[in-house]
Amino acid sequence: MGAPLSDHKRIIPMMTTATQNTTHRSASGKRDLRQLVVFQLGGEGYCVDISKVREINRVVEITHIPQSPPFVEGVINLRGQIIPIIDLRRRFDLTDNIAKESNETRIMVVDTNGTLVGFIVDAVKEVLRISADQIEPTPDLVTSDIDRKYIEGVATVEDRLLIILNSDLIFATEELGDLQAVKEAHASD
Repeated sequence: MGAPLSDHKRIIPMMTTATQNTTHRSASGKRDLRQLVVFQLGGEGYCVDISKVREINRVVEITHIPQSPPFVEGVINLRGQIIPIIDLRRRFDLTDNIAKESNETRIMVVDTNGTLVGFIVDAVKEVLRISADQIEPTPDLVTSDIDRKYIEGVATVEDRLLIILNSDLIFATEELGDLQAVKEAHASD
């Protein structure tokens, strides 16, 4: 069982070098454990590697950017740094399950190919350590080829399945360029 997260304004502070070491190696050199941040989106459990998560914040006022991609909510100023904010429901085409913002809604600031991006998620549940052998490839019938590109695998933890996302593959190269352009345009204002 993972450790529950506290309810501070900034739940996970900037990660230190010590917390970024998320895998342990056995005597054979194989990875044994993965440390993941578990979050909820549309009633499903997802997770990303903790080394990619920089911090988790309550939702703050988002400045909307005209003519940005449909999944871009806008930008926020996080201690002097402009961060693009992404609605993961729209990004994953879960628009049938759009929920209203609640007290548990959070912005997870994640490193995506060297660019900091804020993901709006329904709730952040826990930090979990799992054995690498609990992670299975995504079954072919579960997702389409488009979806499979950013799903690293599926983990079975107790009686639930968690979808492990690869944050570096959530956006295509041109989309990352668009996010960087949104960030730079707003930074110059």
